[in-house]
Amino acid sequence: MVRRTKEDAEATRNLLLDAAESVFNEKGVARTSLSEIAAAAGLTRGAIYWHFKNKADLFHAMLERVKMPIDEMIDRLNAEQIATPLSFLQTSAVTVLKHVAADAQTRRVFDIVNHKCELVDEMAVARERQLESRAGCLEQIEQSIQSAIDQNCLPKTLNARVAAIGMHALIDGLISSWILNPESFSLSKEAEQLVHTYLEGLKTPRIIPS
Repeated sequence: MVRRTKEDAEATRNLLLDAAESVFNEKGVARTSLSEIAAAAGLTRGAIYWHFKNKADLFHAMLERVKMPIDEMIDRLNAEQIATPLSFLQTSAVTVLKHVAADAQTRRVFDIVNHKCELVDEMAVARERQLESRAGCLEQIEQSIQSAIDQNCLPKTLNARVAAIGMHALIDGLISSWILNPESFSLSKEAEQLVHTYLEGLKTPRIIPS
């Protein structure tokens, strides 16, 4: 009986999170009320308050269910010692882009966080999480690029930090642009060529006079 009760509670919690994800995606976070989320789930506001303190708590729980693309990139770059940094960096980036293209839930949550949520006040924690993830991803990409420089796979004149910022912007920008207009190009089909083109460009960097 206790196990059944826990399973029922978990099912209700997930139902509320599913409903929140759907309504946030449709209306935006600021314009969504707890009553609307409850109605979408076929439950009462009381059910929400049983599982969550407020809308911000519900929002953060929704985020915890999905690994965002940049977090996945960090995990992949941390997964093993990089013997061939450029190849591993390309494979990691392409895998992340293709995952976004294939996984509807990841796309929805990315869209909500980046296009349909004001990351201020009670949602400021989400902004801090984003900034922390971006900093971690930049650090990992920079280490990979620096390894490639050390192995003479990239020019010694290349600024690893600047190249990492560009790589991060490419991945984040591609996802954001594609989600806003999926018909504009095929993220899954073009991912490998787009990443390859950027990395190849690093091999002949322009030296800009200061």
